[in-house]
Amino acid sequence: MTMNEKTGLRGCKRLGLRGMTALLAAHVFALPLPLAAQQAQTSTTATSGTTNWLVPNGGSANASDTTDLLAGPTDPTAAAAQTDPTTTATTTPAPALPSNGDTAEATPLDDDIGRQNLRETRLDNPAAARIRRDEEADMGVRLGTLILRPALSQQIGIEREKTSTGTEKRVFSETGLKGTITSDWSRHELTIGGEGAWQETLSGDGTDKPRARIDANLRLDLADDTVANISGAYSFSREDTDDPNAISGASVQSGVHQFDGGVSIERDLGILRGSIATQASRYLYSDAELSDGTTVDRSDRNRTRATVSARLGVELSTALTPFVEATTGKVVYDDSVDSSGYRRSADIYGAKTGVTLDLGEKLRGEVALGYEQQRFDDNRLEDLSAVTVDGNIFWSPREGTTIDATLATTLDPSTAAGVSGAAVHSIDVNLAHDIRSNLVARLTGGASVSRYDDAGASADKTVYNAGAGLTWKVNRYLDATADLTYERNDYKSAGETDTVTALVGLTAKR
Repeated sequence: MTMNEKTGLRGCKRLGLRGMTALLAAHVFALPLPLAAQQAQTSTTATSGTTNWLVPNGGSANASDTTDLLAGPTDPTAAAAQTDPTTTATTTPAPALPSNGDTAEATPLDDDIGRQNLRETRLDNPAAARIRRDEEADMGVRLGTLILRPALSQQIGIEREKTSTGTEKRVFSETGLKGTITSDWSRHELTIGGEGAWQETLSGDGTDKPRARIDANLRLDLADDTVANISGAYSFSREDTDDPNAISGASVQSGVHQFDGGVSIERDLGILRGSIATQASRYLYSDAELSDGTTVDRSDRNRTRATVSARLGVELSTALTPFVEATTGKVVYDDSVDSSGYRRSADIYGAKTGVTLDLGEKLRGEVALGYEQQRFDDNRLEDLSAVTVDGNIFWSPREGTTIDATLATTLDPSTAAGVSGAAVHSIDVNLAHDIRSNLVARLTGGASVSRYDDAGASADKTVYNAGAGLTWKVNRYLDATADLTYERNDYKSAGETDTVTALVGLTAKR
């Protein structure tokens, strides 16, 4: 081989070696770029906070490191799990952070971090309602397995009553006490609720209107499909001066004491629901006081009313149960003959059909249509009867807003000679709305229609009422309230009476 040929061969070898060196260098420096991008998505540094994109352990590259980089990982998760030479375990990387394209699906950071003037909670936010429920659940005084939640209120009111004979105004003080007792048992349930109000006139004319009521119910879970309820109640009210049964010209009308008690048993029979109940009511009337100081005995109105009813329903779904109900009973007066010489004890017959709704917290209640009749022992008195519409509907159209509507029909016996009594149909609607978490607005409205038989038609009357109020929850133990109510009594033969009442006060609760 000539010298020129040897020189050319050595030149080709050097050129080829340089090319291989350049290719190797390009491969070594170019390969870590996609690897670094992959590591940025799959791992974070927990200790030093510094990442070496070329060498995973942050040291200088040796021969073995170069070999690993050249080979490249075949499994993305394997490339993300690196061995820490200072430990004996393998470090598992944190979950990958979303890329820029996934920003819309990523959980946003809390904008309120570090803020002092936090944004107001939405009124329809379920979390806000849950917080309020939790605060209410914390209220009360524990008495063993019972929880007492008392409230004491003090209000100042102004009342203006306008009649056909003139206008009366008075300023009065009203002290109220109410509370509930609920059981904290794993089985059965006891609930007791009561409220009372005492009025005292500070100036002006008018009649004080005290009232009180207490009721209790004990539910006994006898079996999975059998439930018994034992209930009792007491109420006191003073008869209205404009009531047809009131004493004309009395300075203080008779007080009405009502005692109620009942027992019912309900049982599920597959898709059928059956119940039987007995109910008793006792009415006691105190003496009425005349303007000259004398009294009028009203005990001839004292009576006891007892009924037995049976109901059968068909559960079409968990939310809809149509039913039929039949009732029979007796009204017995303490005096077999009243002051006018009439025997007013009577037999009671009734029937109704309706439907029960249960859509949870949004809509529940029942509505029924029926017929009730009282047949008096005295043949001179016509039967007292009426088509009955009864029910209660609770509706919450949105979070923080509730509507409670009540329909009722009652038979009110009369004390006038030859008059059997009246059928009274009433409707009452209460609306409450949370303007803010600590400010509640209330609206009320209703009407009552009393229709007597032919002999007492002149005593027919219609009552309308409307009201508005605000409750400001100053804190969990104190409420400030303001109420404005209007009532209109329209008598068929005695004109109209308009009454406007305004009340402001405080309620302390525990």
